[in-house]
Amino acid sequence: MALTRRQKEVLDFIAGYQVEHGYSPSYDEIARGLNLASIATVHKHISALQTKNYLHRGHNQSRSVEVAPRYLQEQRRNRMEASLEVPILGSIAAGVPVETYDDKATLSFSDFVGHKDTYALRVRGNSMVDDHICEGDMILVENTVEAHDGDIVVVLVGGKETTLKRIYREPGNQIRLQPANAAMSPIRLPAHDVQIQGRLLAVLRKY
Repeated sequence: MALTRRQKEVLDFIAGYQVEHGYSPSYDEIARGLNLASIATVHKHISALQTKNYLHRGHNQSRSVEVAPRYLQEQRRNRMEASLEVPILGSIAAGVPVETYDDKATLSFSDFVGHKDTYALRVRGNSMVDDHICEGDMILVENTVEAHDGDIVVVLVGGKETTLKRIYREPGNQIRLQPANAAMSPIRLPAHDVQIQGRLLAVLRKY
């Protein structure tokens, strides 16, 4: 269950107070710290947070409110995701110059990393150069056996060699592995000789 804005403020206040003082705030200190109308209002928010498993509370004990592991796990995950973000500062012309602009957006790599179904490979060869995938590039791959026609996939061919190509299914239970290089011919194989091992997510290149 999602937190309301005020519930999030109460939770953050309690966690911050515990870090600063080494013990939990009293209900009165929470009310004063957040300018809440009454102790009853604090009690209402703490009860809701306890129901949502963000807080533990001892009965009839002063300063008995403790932040639950769920909150700490979410904070850790949020910090990790934030560390995987870089600001998007605009666009850059590779042809005619364009006007620069201020943009507060960020690019997050958390969509790609930190997932057990994502892995990286280093590219050898230039069979996909027309798709801007060059020798030495690193590719991020989703570990999957499913792909649509036209997807760029990692495939195991004949149980022996892997390759990166666009995949197409053709009549007669055939598979066409299409390179993105005009100097190379497509590879056509029986479907049973082709095993999809992953689908391309992103290409990374260092200069």
